[in-house]
Amino acid sequence: MDEGGLKSIALLLQERNRIEARIADIVGRPLAHGHLSDWIAAQVFDIELEPSRAVDGWFRSGPLAGRTVNVQHYARHEGLLDMADTDELEYYLVMTGPRAARSGAHRPWSIDHVYLFDAFELTQTLRAYMRRIGVATSVRAEQWQAAEIHPRAAVEGFKLTPRQTAALDGFRS
Repeated sequence: MDEGGLKSIALLLQERNRIEARIADIVGRPLAHGHLSDWIAAQVFDIELEPSRAVDGWFRSGPLAGRTVNVQHYARHEGLLDMADTDELEYYLVMTGPRAARSGAHRPWSIDHVYLFDAFELTQTLRAYMRRIGVATSVRAEQWQAAEIHPRAAVEGFKLTPRQTAALDGFRS
């Protein structure tokens, strides 16, 4: 893990959030956030990035070594997930900012919560509830709670190390 790089990025993002808030106030719209979250996830969770349509890469180590993953970041946790209907994808790793509560144009870049979903299991559960699978799929609150791995560990058999927790804590809002 590149701890120095992660700390530097955390400090730079704090400054970026101040600048983006000023810009968002002027234009009245949130700014788009690139692929930085993929790099952070790769560093923290030891993911080999391999961009393709539905899969961002695979876990190189730990209990999910060799499993494919789609990494997503949302500035606010609003209960929605962009899903792909493919057998190639095994997990969604979702990092979010705070739960949706405040309104306004600025959405600070942060990581307050991290979730790990089994893609097949989630797809089957949502289909049983007649949910549409695709962009902005509505996921029930209890499914988010069951998939949380940071700051609360709810996924059986997947526990963050103290280094991973410390790295993620550097990005809290």
